[in-house]
Amino acid sequence: MMTGTCARVARCIAIIGLLGLNACAMVGVSRVKTNDYANQRRADVIGTNRLSDRTVQSLNVVALAVDSCQREFTACTDTVARSTGLTDEQRLSALAELWLGLALKAERSRPGAAMDDPTLDAYLQSARYAYAYLFYTVRTPAERAFELRQVQVTGFYNLAVQRVMSRLFLELPRLDPHWTQATLAGWTVLRPQSDVRLAGNARVPAELIPAANLRFNGLRNVYRRDGFGSDFVAVAPEEKADTEVPWREPDYVSMTGALVFDGGTLDEVLATRQVRLLVRSPYRDDTITIGGRVVPLGANFTAAYGVWLARSGFASQSIRSLLGREGGIRTPRVLLMQPYDPDRLTVVMLHGLAGSPEAWINVANDVMGDEELRRNYQVWEVYYPTNLPVAVNLANIRKALDATLKHYDPSGQARASQNMVLIGHSMGGVIARLLVSSSGDRLWSLIPLRANLSAAKRARFRERLSRYLQFTPMPQVNRAVFLASPHRGTPYAQHRLARWIGNLIRLPVSVLKEMASITELIKSDGDEGGNAPLLRIPNSIDNLSDADPFIAAAANLPISPRVHYHTIVGVYKSKGPLQDSNDGVVPYRSAHLDGADSELAIPSWHSVQETPAAILELRRILRLQISAAKGDQG
Repeated sequence: MMTGTCARVARCIAIIGLLGLNACAMVGVSRVKTNDYANQRRADVIGTNRLSDRTVQSLNVVALAVDSCQREFTACTDTVARSTGLTDEQRLSALAELWLGLALKAERSRPGAAMDDPTLDAYLQSARYAYAYLFYTVRTPAERAFELRQVQVTGFYNLAVQRVMSRLFLELPRLDPHWTQATLAGWTVLRPQSDVRLAGNARVPAELIPAANLRFNGLRNVYRRDGFGSDFVAVAPEEKADTEVPWREPDYVSMTGALVFDGGTLDEVLATRQVRLLVRSPYRDDTITIGGRVVPLGANFTAAYGVWLARSGFASQSIRSLLGREGGIRTPRVLLMQPYDPDRLTVVMLHGLAGSPEAWINVANDVMGDEELRRNYQVWEVYYPTNLPVAVNLANIRKALDATLKHYDPSGQARASQNMVLIGHSMGGVIARLLVSSSGDRLWSLIPLRANLSAAKRARFRERLSRYLQFTPMPQVNRAVFLASPHRGTPYAQHRLARWIGNLIRLPVSVLKEMASITELIKSDGDEGGNAPLLRIPNSIDNLSDADPFIAAAANLPISPRVHYHTIVGVYKSKGPLQDSNDGVVPYRSAHLDGADSELAIPSWHSVQETPAAILELRRILRLQISAAKGDQG
């Protein structure tokens, strides 16, 4: 009796349990950390090697699993492409990621090997689906501006473009120089359309470096513009520099590439296997027109500059130049940081003693990275041998700048030749000030001449030395900035270490011969003893002494009244008032200039130009110049 009762109770409990299954909670809730949530939403096949949640959701909608898609990729993508259960945006974005994942997996499985055709095809498929999502669905890119999915798909497209361009670049040597189209991996690739200018008018770069793969030490900031396309550094073919000309076009140029697929409708784009590569200069183009829509052009404005500096060898070369050793430079060079643009104002930067363009690492980068300044300016950096006397460098740099301006703008009417700005640090600031000053006849008293020297000899003497001692302001310049510049010299040039370095400096043979011939000219004026005093040739360290006759005489030369000038000084050691301070090398009294439009004192060692405060001040001054230049044009 009891046994039957127990059995009935057990059956009842089992029935109740079965009936109650539908009442059990099937969904649980848990909390996740904010950063885990954000990472999960942003994760995709690029960053984590796994499909994004949005693509997984699309696969779930059409009854597909990630594992089965990896095993049966063709069947999976065919199902996604044909399913009516997905919107166009869901379908195209999922296909873009699936094909990209396939391509990335194929490359990871063959590290170091050249990209094969199936992998290239997968990248092209990914780029095409992403392209279709961005430009051939019902909603425009602007309507999806706040959606993370569009950011992801743009990333899929840009990475696919990078890999396709890298493979196409490797194919170029095998193509006819006049090719119009090529067949690769079953695709017809049309000849690129480009507005990028390479040094020497080269048509094809010698090297193409994806900017996304680069990291830089020594640069505080990397300036990019998010947008459509993949960023590269194009390296011009190496050519022997023409030593007869001072200007040097950039060997490293920023460029952005994009793929445009044939077709005017979504169906046509998805059916095509024809693609054209667009190559654009981000300095010339802010936007690109695709499918009748104008979108921002992606860009990296730091990468080309960083690669150039990293490969330059300036650090050791500048020391060899200072000491006059083999391997240094002997004449000034005007280095263009971007291809010449007649419609941009020109900033000319001059480094200091033992310096090179590396003195302007963050200055030039921050100017090129500032959108307003980038639209309005181009940067030229003057690289010159710092062993020479200031007067010789002044004459040579003026000659180099004049030749460069004449080469690029023979008429002198371009915007680039008007309202130029000089920025000089240390000795470069002294030279910059003299480039906008008038000497008159004030410097001739520095040269001892005998009273009985004939008028003819005096005329020849003045002719030989006039390029060093008689000059006028550059008419193209109407603003200058002097940073930590010893306009009245510095007592530190007489310190033991400075004198020791000075004794190691060798002046070029050409300069020594020229001065010797001028001395000989004086001595040969019909005297029996030939007792004319030898011309003393100071080196650069001699010239920077506060006791040097040239620096003392040049300190009082008048700056052109049409030039606005500014000073930035460092204050490293201060025992009292500002006028008694110095930057560790240059006293404030030497760096200060009466009549300056502005003066900024910054707590800094002598390399004040690299401080964030100095760069902010330079950017302020350059903006001021833009406004002033617009007023002149008006």
